[in-house]
Amino acid sequence: MKIDGSCHCGYVTFEAEADPETTTICNCTDCQKMSGAPLRVVITTRPGTFVLLSGKPTEYRKTSNSGVVRPQAFCPTCDTAIYSTTVGDDPKRYQLSFAPTAAPGHSSAQRLSRQRFSALALG
Repeated sequence: MKIDGSCHCGYVTFEAEADPETTTICNCTDCQKMSGAPLRVVITTRPGTFVLLSGKPTEYRKTSNSGVVRPQAFCPTCDTAIYSTTVGDDPKRYQLSFAPTAAPGHSSAQRLSRQRFSALALG
């Protein structure tokens, strides 16, 4: 399905193709820190379909506890997390941060089908 989105202030906008079945709740400590919550919801794009429509996110490289390096991007104006991706893949897949309740018109993306690092979940 085609998805589109933006950061909170609207400076960064994007579109991509994604399979709703890739919608994932992640409870890893990196996602907890990025979201400021006990979880983060992401959807993975189909390779080569992510397109920035406006703005330029700031990107930095984060090495996870497992040793994997992943570029992380956020809006330089409002600090909204936009995506994470892999180093060296071509075409790239992007994991887009999103809030399922804030995606009107994309109800199929709201079916959360996977959960990662659930042992780190609160409760």
